[in-house]
Order: sequence, then structure tokens, then C-alpha cells
Amino acid sequence: MISVIIPTYNEEKALPNTLQALFAQPGSFETLLVDGGSTDRTRAIAKESALSPQSSVLSTVRCLTAPKGRASQMNAGAKQANGEWLLFLHADTILPDRAIQLLNEMEADQSIQAGGFMHRFSGDDWRLKFISFLDNFRCTRSRIIYGDQALFVRRNLFEQLGGFPDQPILEDVAFCERLIKVANPLLLSPPVITDARKFIKMGIWRSFIRVLLIILHVEYRLPVLPRTFFQDVR
Repeated sequence: MISVIIPTYNEEKALPNTLQALFAQPGSFETLLVDGGSTDRTRAIAKESALSPQSSVLSTVRCLTAPKGRASQMNAGAKQANGEWLLFLHADTILPDRAIQLLNEMEADQSIQAGGFMHRFSGDDWRLKFISFLDNFRCTRSRIIYGDQALFVRRNLFEQLGGFPDQPILEDVAFCERLIKVANPLLLSPPVITDARKFIKMGIWRSFIRVLLIILHVEYRLPVLPRTFFQDVR
């Protein structure tokens, strides 16, 4: 079984589409939504979605709370998970069709310990396609999987590695740097699709520069980026 762990904070705009697509997935999975203190309708949407007649996983949706911060929230979800696979899904990211079923089929193959998906943004803007191309190129080269690529990892291995480090930013990168020392993460396609709204709201080229600086920061161990660099965009 797959445990899908979704950290949320004020995600009322994107969450409905993410949950609708998730609940339409065939396969064996549970959903743990871990909220970090939303002040909008995020938690209400999660409960409404769980009770929807279209949902086939009614009995396995759990809404949890944890201190705000993706590391804190995802670790809290992992502690409550029952699945062989832990799949960490951003609230604005949609899994490709039959992704859950594919992971179910891979459960018996112990040579696969972790992985993620290729990535693209919603919409047809060439600039967003270019950013996704660069990110996918980076990932195939480094095997460092970012949070919006729907990282999945076997629960035992996740626990052995100590979960996500307790840090406010780049927790996904820090975890994967430990992960690739003991496993070779698998990259799957078709890609996950992330809602482009935040990039568009911030400005696509500004967002591109932001992503580029993060990549350079990680690849070349540049000085720590300021916390304001990772400001919330809703």
C-alpha cells in the first residue's frame, strides 16, 4: 500500500484539483493530509473531498495537524503512515494517471528503494516548459529530487535516514543528499504537473532566476540563501 502524505498551508486554490485527481487513481493507498495551521478553507476542503461520493478511499483519508514547515508536516505524516511506500505530494501537484498502481506493482521489487517523477508546470508557456526542462536535466544528472516531483521512498529506509531534517528550507534537497548515498532513486515518466499559478504570480522570469539560484546554491555549495528568498506565495 502507498501512503500519500500531503503537507498543506493555505492551499484552498490548488488543493481541490490535487485531491480530485488523487482520488481518481486506481490502486491501494491511504491519504494523510497534514496541515500547518491554514487560515483559509484548506482543512474544510480536505474533509469535503474525503466525504465526496466520487472518492473511493473514504475510510483511509486522515487530516492531521503539525507545526508549519514542510519538514515538520511531512515527518508527522510519515509517523502515522501504514504504507510500504511513503509518497510526499505537494498540494498543488497532480500525479500522472495510474501512478499509484505503478507504485503498487513495484512494492515487491526490493531493488527499488526510492524515486520520484519528472516534472512540468501546467499551461503552455514556453518559459515554464524551459524551466521544467532545466529542472529535469538537473535531476537526471544529480538524482536530487525536489519536493514538487512527488518523492517516494520505502518507509523503513525513510526511518533509517532519520526523515526530513528539521530545517525551514531545502529539506527535500538535504534528505536526498543522504538518500543517494544508499540508494539510486528511480525517475518515472509521465511527469507530475504542478500548478503554475505561483510562478506566474511571482513573475516567470523572476521565478526562473529564483530556481536557478537555488540550483547553483545546491550544486556549488554557495552561501545559505536568506529565508525571505523562500517567501510564501499563495
